[in-house]
Amino acid sequence: MATLLVKNALVVTMDEQRRELADGGLYAVDGILRNVGPTTSLPATADTVMDLKGHIVLPGLINGHHHLDQTLTRALPAAQNNNLFRWLKAHYELWAARTPEASRTATLVGCAELALSGCTTVFDHAYVFRNGCAVDDQIAAAKEIGIRFAVSRGSMSLGQSKGGLPPDSCVEDEDDILKDCERVIGRYHDAGPGSMTQIVLAPCSPFSVTPELLRQSAALGRRHGIRLHTHLCETVDEERYTLGRYGMRPVEYMRSVDWAGDDVWYAHAIHVNDAEIQEFARAGIGACHCPCSNMRLASGIAPVMKYRRAGVKVGIGVDGSASNDGNHMLGEVRQAMLLARLQIGLRPPEGPDTALSTSDPSRDAEWMTARQALELATLGGASLLGRDDIGALAVGKQCDFFALDLNSLGYAGALADPVAATLFCAPQSARHTVVAGRPVVRDGQIVTIDLDRTVAEHNRHAARLAAMA
Repeated sequence: MATLLVKNALVVTMDEQRRELADGGLYAVDGILRNVGPTTSLPATADTVMDLKGHIVLPGLINGHHHLDQTLTRALPAAQNNNLFRWLKAHYELWAARTPEASRTATLVGCAELALSGCTTVFDHAYVFRNGCAVDDQIAAAKEIGIRFAVSRGSMSLGQSKGGLPPDSCVEDEDDILKDCERVIGRYHDAGPGSMTQIVLAPCSPFSVTPELLRQSAALGRRHGIRLHTHLCETVDEERYTLGRYGMRPVEYMRSVDWAGDDVWYAHAIHVNDAEIQEFARAGIGACHCPCSNMRLASGIAPVMKYRRAGVKVGIGVDGSASNDGNHMLGEVRQAMLLARLQIGLRPPEGPDTALSTSDPSRDAEWMTARQALELATLGGASLLGRDDIGALAVGKQCDFFALDLNSLGYAGALADPVAATLFCAPQSARHTVVAGRPVVRDGQIVTIDLDRTVAEHNRHAARLAAMA
């Protein structure tokens, strides 16, 4: 049995008591936490000992929505100043032109960047499968780098000729989609505790798949106990699309095709009304907040604090690297906190005379705190994925954590509240990131792959796609 001891750190547990241990640590056996508490309560020795005096240790962050292949098309000139629909049209055929080798390096680059920002679990929403690409490529790459991975066998089946947004050349036959969903579930999905690989079914969006594919995907997922995911309520254009095509707002439309349950979570979920928020809470539907992407594409601000007050499951995702252009999970959590605060100061449509001042004490509950934001990225992310074995540092849970050096330049002067400083100060890189008791980042460096070689190969693939743009 491999044992790991972490000692002398400030430990943020996110356990049921939300303990913060000033001189604490953890002890793990074969990647499972056996003791989390004061350093004096832990065993004295282990196979691996990490003395993290001067560091803060937090549960590994959980990225609830991503498109790793989009690291190949970051900062594409034709898509820098567009909203979602125009942005997608600039990218679809480039994504369809990637190769399995390109997908592998994109997954490695994205996961490496995420691990360096404290992320230990990644959900990827893959939905363009052309040119020989398959979910298998990404799963193999995630195992190579050592990240905990949930991945969708996503899909697009509604091309432009049938009223969808994507080109016909980028969509698949629905029978082929469902057959491959069955294949990857049978081959890769591990529902057990400590699972490193899980499959999700994720038709891309209401404007790229048919109602029948949504219904069949939901039925297939529920037969196998597989979670369901899609983009929803991201833009006003999407709302206009479902109203015009189906005569329903997006949430009502998804309910009509059996996508309302506690096995469902939506990415973005920005343009919802109060009744729909309550429906999310009643049905157990989750929402993944992607603040950087929503700002970049001018999509809007998700009502995250309203969701929290209603009891809706909420997590955080970096979204695709072509709509965020970065994979810094800790930075995304900071943006979630700041964007929720910006929302407090926005004037309502009725005008300034009806707006409450941001200094009004009755609005104090609207201010997202640093600890609330960190909770969204840990426990919240775990809730979206339906997992109770990650998201906190507690006995019986997986040994997934990251450590930040509090003596670094970025935290100088932030000794009054180091926990809050992780978000109030500029986002820092992880000194260590550990997944299932095994290091992925050690002393600020990726240790599981040759990162320089991977980046060089990735850039060759990206250059080929850029030349096609």
